[in-house]
Amino acid sequence: MNDYKSIPIGMEDFKEVIDRNCYLVDKTLLIKDILDGGAKVTLFTRPRRFGKTLNMSMLRKFFEKTEEDNSYLFDGLAIAEAGNKYCKYMGQYPVISISLKSMKQTNYEDAFDKFKDIIISEFERHDNILSSDKLKPRQRKVFEDIYSDTADNSVYNTALKLLSDCLYEVYGQKVIVLIDEYDVPLENAYFNGFYNEMINLIRSVFESVLKTNDSLEFAVMTGCLRISK
Repeated sequence: MNDYKSIPIGMEDFKEVIDRNCYLVDKTLLIKDILDGGAKVTLFTRPRRFGKTLNMSMLRKFFEKTEEDNSYLFDGLAIAEAGNKYCKYMGQYPVISISLKSMKQTNYEDAFDKFKDIIISEFERHDNILSSDKLKPRQRKVFEDIYSDTADNSVYNTALKLLSDCLYEVYGQKVIVLIDEYDVPLENAYFNGFYNEMINLIRSVFESVLKTNDSLEFAVMTGCLRISK
């Protein structure tokens, strides 16, 4: 058997790193820290290339309830050694996971269109819940409008809140929300002259899904810590 390990250059998918037997800095005790901390919303700020996106992928693979068993990904890693106190949470939650790193357009209209694409893609990832009879009629109607890209633009301000409500309704389990690189659209908007419009959008989105959301178990956000000379 070849024990050669490669360096996961450019890889941001935790499963791919494990499946390809790449070198991995074991940061799985981050899961323990999040569970022990008990915070409703946790923000991690680190400079670029500190592995934030890979860590978010790791969190999704650990917590998300799927038909595929991902428990093998954590065999031999620190979180598995931490015991059942933490491993019992593996694969138990519906997870909403988005990245805002591609929102780098030069005007608000194009940036908002990209945001819509991100939201629609996450609704598509969860389209299996449309087959459930547990969705309320209004939830189903708005979900289908977003899913089919026919929803009014104003709907996207609260789309993640709606998705969390739908997932909670179907699974009977509160939702984990992962938002990667939340700062990218704000920084981009600042330098391109539409910061006020973008901050109003981001504020509306975050307030609806992260504050007073009865469907939320907890959320984790990442952003880039920029160190000036």
